[in-house]
Amino acid sequence: MKKYATILTILLFIIAFNQSCKKKDDVSPDDDNALFALVEQSGYTYYPGTPGITAGVGNSPHGFERVRFNATAQAVLDTTGKLPAGSSFPTGSVIVKEIYSSATGSINLYAVMKKDPSSSVSGSGYQWAEFKTDGTALFSTEKKGDGCISCHSGSSNRDLVRTFDLH
Repeated sequence: MKKYATILTILLFIIAFNQSCKKKDDVSPDDDNALFALVEQSGYTYYPGTPGITAGVGNSPHGFERVRFNATAQAVLDTTGKLPAGSSFPTGSVIVKEIYSSATGSINLYAVMKKDPSSSVSGSGYQWAEFKTDGTALFSTEKKGDGCISCHSGSSNRDLVRTFDLH
């Protein structure tokens, strides 16, 4: 009996050790791939402040851009296409910023926010990521918005979305 207890203890130790040695990004590719899949879906509406490719103003680090919202996010925007100050986007809202090489250039990058407070990779209630056009994550969801949230928190109370105040 003592022999079985020892073997069981060793097996449990090996399993626990293997779990603790997993890389943090073991789940990230799935989260990143799922978020990029949303970028490629149809049914988005472009923000009227960026109907064409617009240069970011103020502190925008993204350069030339257009911003689009999925139907869930679009449903809470007012008649000017903005989220009313003090309001929040509902869970499931997706905001995609298309970042271009120039005012007449091609898309270089997608910056994505998805409202999902229950996700293990959410920061401040959103999944955050940036992707190359082929879906390669340049800024993974695993970072939980670290590097984004500090700037996005500066918006005038529009649920971390700066676009409304910059355009």
